[in-house]
Parts: sequence; structure tokens; C-alpha cells
Amino acid sequence: MDPLLSSSGEVIGINTAIIQGAQGICFAVASNTAQFVLGEIVRHGRVRRAYIGVAAQTMPLPRRLTARVEIANASGALITGIEPGSPAAISDLRLNDVVVALDGAMVGGVDDLVRMLNAERIARPIELAVLRQGAIVTARMVPSERVSP
Repeated sequence: MDPLLSSSGEVIGINTAIIQGAQGICFAVASNTAQFVLGEIVRHGRVRRAYIGVAAQTMPLPRRLTARVEIANASGALITGIEPGSPAAISDLRLNDVVVALDGAMVGGVDDLVRMLNAERIARPIELAVLRQGAIVTARMVPSERVSP
């Protein structure tokens, strides 16, 4: 793996795959992500993540609805599945809820939700603001630590 450098010589990423026959196209991990992962591996031997046990997809939200419930989101994370026995299953979260905030921070989709479920949220109560049948409701739960198979 080689560093990805800016035009001023700063390391901005780590090249993970280079396609030599395609004019040197490469795929890289951002340097701050690589630094975070390395720190987690050094401290814990693995990258720790919070787990709530949902399947979700990013869903655009109609402007009329967001204006009515007074949120700034253009999209949210639609809950399409809940794993039995998971923190989400024992909470008041339901299928087809759309997560729009986690602990007051806007969730614009699945990527935001995954990013926010970091190691700091393991075993700490969280509040999800969700759109359910045209209204904002709160779902509370305590994430556990994600265990790799």
C-alpha cells in the first residue's frame, strides 16, 4: 500500500488498489479513516462499532412532509428489517420508520446512521427521532457491541 499524496506532498490517503493498465486509476482510503482504524486496532485489537440490529436504506423525504414536521432533512434511513433479539427489537422502533436524527444530530441516510454508531455509543442509551405515519416519534435503545462472525 502506497500513500496518496496531494500536489503539496501531504498524505491524504492510502492507496488500496491500483489498476496499472487503466492509466494508474487507484482506489484509496482517506488518511483520517486509516488513522482511526489503526488507532482502534492498536487499542482494542479490532475496530469496535455499536450495533442496533436493523437493515435500512436511504429514502428521500417529500418537502411537504419535512416542512410539516419541521425538520431540515431531505432524506432519512428507512428501517426495512429488525433482527430478533437486537437492541432495536426490544425498543419501540418499527418497520418502515424513517430515522431522521440520532441524539439530536441529523441522519440523512444509512451512511450517516452507520457513521454515528461508533464505539462511543456502545452500552449508552440513544434516542432516534423517527418519522412514523407523518409524525416525529422517539425510539430509545441501548446499542450493544457489534460482534464479527
